[in-house]
Amino acid sequence: MTFTDKHIVKTYSKLFKGLNEDSKVELIENLSKSLKSKKERKEAGFYESFGSFESEKTANEIIAEIKSSRKFREKDIEL
Repeated sequence: MTFTDKHIVKTYSKLFKGLNEDSKVELIENLSKSLKSKKERKEAGFYESFGSFESEKTANEIIAEIKSSRKFREKDIEL
């Protein structure tokens, strides 16, 4: 945990002291849910990334298009 993270946790802890027990329990539940959903979203995002490029062109046509769009220029470098 970085210094900044520790500082943020301490600051929020001070704010939470003023909450009643029910609010603290609800806060803990919400934090737990956010940790679980973050992991699920990360995995879903990974699997959703497959096949996201759609084109009616063949692979060879796409490769040829990329190669033909390349532009090279000569530039003298003085050392």
